[in-house]
Amino acid sequence: MIETITNYTFLGNPATAYLKAGLLLIGGVLLIALLRNTLGRKLRRKSEAPETGGRWWVAHISFRRVLVPLLYIGAVWIAISGLALGDTTTRILRGIIAAVGAVIAVRAILFMLDATLQKYAQRTGRVEDEKRAKPLLSLISFVLWVVAFIFLLDNFGFNISTLVAGIGVSGIAIAIAAQGILGDLFNYFVIFFDRPFELGDFIIFGDKLGSIEKIGIKTVRIRALSGEQLIVSNTDLVNARVHNYKRMEQRRVVFRIGVTYQTPLEQLKAIPEMIRGFIESNELARFDRSHFQGYGDFALAFETVYYVLTPDYAVYMDVQQEINLKIYEAFAAKGIDFAYPTQTLYIETPGKEPETDKIGFSDSRSPE
Repeated sequence: MIETITNYTFLGNPATAYLKAGLLLIGGVLLIALLRNTLGRKLRRKSEAPETGGRWWVAHISFRRVLVPLLYIGAVWIAISGLALGDTTTRILRGIIAAVGAVIAVRAILFMLDATLQKYAQRTGRVEDEKRAKPLLSLISFVLWVVAFIFLLDNFGFNISTLVAGIGVSGIAIAIAAQGILGDLFNYFVIFFDRPFELGDFIIFGDKLGSIEKIGIKTVRIRALSGEQLIVSNTDLVNARVHNYKRMEQRRVVFRIGVTYQTPLEQLKAIPEMIRGFIESNELARFDRSHFQGYGDFALAFETVYYVLTPDYAVYMDVQQEINLKIYEAFAAKGIDFAYPTQTLYIETPGKEPETDKIGFSDSRSPE
């Protein structure tokens, strides 16, 4: 009976060959399962241990998502390699194994890229980076699947040299026809890696200003102050001179006031210290300087420089308003007059003393 079974052949292979293949497959699966349970648990514990800082998570993911599936595929291939299956069957099986391996490899690479991005965003606190990288991951995914498809065609016996040559020629033609799109794509990488601005930043470029709402592969969406959405190509933004106010740490403020020429000398000397005290009393302002700048056509000019210790425009205006009100109040209390454009006419009549007539007029603009 046993001799009959051992002499039995199926598809050109004796029963002993199938038995050997089965034993090899079972043994390989058991060894891989043992390795996964022992080494896999150790790698997982190290990747989750606080003292390692998660440095072992790449090794754990690579072992679980790449090495173990490939070992299973290798075990199957070793088990069936001792069987005489014919050229056609062997080629089909080799193609199927290559297809499974390619799918596992591409999915593992994409998973590791996505996991790496998530880890980086969690470690740096830049959650917006994960959103910005999604188009980049989609592009990488498309390229990897195309490469995997060409690899599978080669394993199934197709001549891919003509296909690769056609793709190359087509790629050149597409590149020439889509220079603008490829330029925007390249500048997307420039924006992603160089970081001239990020989501939520308030920027000014040319005569446009607004907050960054979305960064895409071809365009950047900007929400203007007036409410509409500006759609600007990546190339235009990269080539423009961009003012990024979100990264401003403090605001430098320069303002000038003018007083009349009739102001007494002692009051003129006291004005810079008076303004300095008003600025230093505000915890959000840092005084730099205040000087009697010069003699104007109708005013004695004072120039003051200070810093607002926040980039917030509303806070800057609140600080400037408080300082202006204090200056106005102090000048009114001390009888110091603000200057405004005036002219003095001297009328001379023969035989009489010259008469003086001062003509004053207001100007809505600030005195210079």
